[in-house]
Amino acid sequence: MHVKTGDKVKVITGKDKGKEGVILKTFPKKDRVLVEGINIVKKHRKASQTNPTGGILEEAAPIHVSNVMLIDAKTGEPTRVGSKVVDGKKVRVSKKTGEIID
Repeated sequence: MHVKTGDKVKVITGKDKGKEGVILKTFPKKDRVLVEGINIVKKHRKASQTNPTGGILEEAAPIHVSNVMLIDAKTGEPTRVGSKVVDGKKVRVSKKTGEIID
């Protein structure tokens, strides 16, 4: 996957197109990511000890990784991600600026 937990991304397609958020969790086997404030859905929850009132709650649902694009820290614009070997280690590289990503 071209993104990791903690990366700032921009949604490039779908109902939340143009919105930005930070990746909270990744699901590599399903090629999905959970982004804060993106793809909010309403779920019905039964009352329990942790949620005594129950009812309809809003929570973020995973979005496909192909629908998000990493935001370059230097320019603040979305960029594609490449990889390069530096000192024997594989690192992520911004295609727009050529800078190493964290």
